[in-house]
Amino acid sequence: MKLHDVRVHRSDENLPREGQLAWSLARVASEAPEPTAEVTDMVINRVIDNAAVATASLSRAPVVAARGQAEAHPVAGAGGSTVTGIPGRFGVEWAAWANGVAVRELDYHDTFLAAEYSHPGDNIPPILAVAQHTGRTGAELLRGIVTGYEIQIDLVKAISLHEHKIDHVAHLGPSAAAGIGTLLGLDQATIFQAIGQALHTTTATRQSRKGEISSWKAYAPAFAGKMAVEAVDRALRGQTSPTPIYEGEDGVIAWLLGGADARYSVPLPEAGEPLTAILDSYTKEHSAEYQAQAWIDLARRLGHEHPALRDPAAVERVVLHTSHHTHYVIGSGANDPQKYDPTASRETLDHSIPYIFAVALQDGEWDHERSYAPERASRPDTVALWNRVTTAEDAEWTRRYHSLDPAEKAFGGRVEIDLADGTRIVDEIAVADAHPLGARPFARDHYVAKFRGLAEGVLAPDEIERFLETAQRLPELTADELAGLTVIAPDVVLAPAGLF
Repeated sequence: MKLHDVRVHRSDENLPREGQLAWSLARVASEAPEPTAEVTDMVINRVIDNAAVATASLSRAPVVAARGQAEAHPVAGAGGSTVTGIPGRFGVEWAAWANGVAVRELDYHDTFLAAEYSHPGDNIPPILAVAQHTGRTGAELLRGIVTGYEIQIDLVKAISLHEHKIDHVAHLGPSAAAGIGTLLGLDQATIFQAIGQALHTTTATRQSRKGEISSWKAYAPAFAGKMAVEAVDRALRGQTSPTPIYEGEDGVIAWLLGGADARYSVPLPEAGEPLTAILDSYTKEHSAEYQAQAWIDLARRLGHEHPALRDPAAVERVVLHTSHHTHYVIGSGANDPQKYDPTASRETLDHSIPYIFAVALQDGEWDHERSYAPERASRPDTVALWNRVTTAEDAEWTRRYHSLDPAEKAFGGRVEIDLADGTRIVDEIAVADAHPLGARPFARDHYVAKFRGLAEGVLAPDEIERFLETAQRLPELTADELAGLTVIAPDVVLAPAGLF
């Protein structure tokens, strides 16, 4: 890996494109070598994972609405892309949009956390949509997805967006555009323009993940993917982007991130170096914010080991000592009263670690539907226990969260529970059970089981088997077979009327 140093340049410095971050990102995309066997295997896992969570979300309102928008843009004849759950072909950008919402709605697919947060699996819907639309093969799709993961994860390792209240999908627009560039075999100059346009159109504040979280949370990454598709289309037509997009005097760094004095060092693969960033990412066993994964596993274990903890009358206080991010984003440090509101939206509850810990402690499980049901959230004993749970930042857990050493990087913390009888229970967990260093690291059989479990009752049994067989042959798929890299459900909820 080689570090690309990034800073703001005055307009009169005339920073050449060869010195710009977007140009370096485009170089990686245009030179992308053949994926390694290990990387190929992981891409297949993540394609299965995305399909699993998209299938489970087919009847949810944001997904139904996005699907309805895509259905309003059918494609007859050549071209077009598939939309999860329904037959037919639709406008490529609208398929990317609808599938992006379906993948993200349950907050249940892969993650990478470093200086910034990300769900790199969000790259797959727009890259797949373009692959289907342009008649590409599974091998070509594979290379595009690998690039999308590489670029997003490299940006996430170096550039914090949330520190400046910019939503994390600002790294997704450029990565998806880069991945599409690799898929199509575009030259560096064209990809450079597409990356700049995608970044420029996908920077927004992170209010979408603050306070009363709305359905837009699922749409934000889908919007970034849709913008990436459109940016590539414009770049192919010879249109240019604001330059330098990152380093300009009025660019992203100067006014949206660290300002005129900011410095970033982005690690990027050198020419010929394999793109392996996908191997640094990890998926979710539970449908909740990633920082909640380890806490769910610890809560489930504690509830089984100490059943008395499930009774709020026996518990005086529960304090989760954890990282800065967990405390301030999904913990009590956010100062969001909605995180303790029994009537809060699902989107809000899956960003409330006090709620999640209390329910996992009492139920000994975490379910993507039952654990968020309104009647579950409003249960009096749960509300009482929930209000006894707070978080506190711990410097050591914050340090481990940001560690570059995979062996010590952690997303959990230490829990201290004071009981009414004076007993104190202290325990800790560093990573989720499903993490590569966890108690039960996810492998192919876990991804397949996750798909089967979420698809059961939604898809016909033979459709489940057909998709799994197709997905596991990804590198061998012909252009015609790539149309089968989707699922069709026997019954889907009709979308409400809109403008289209």
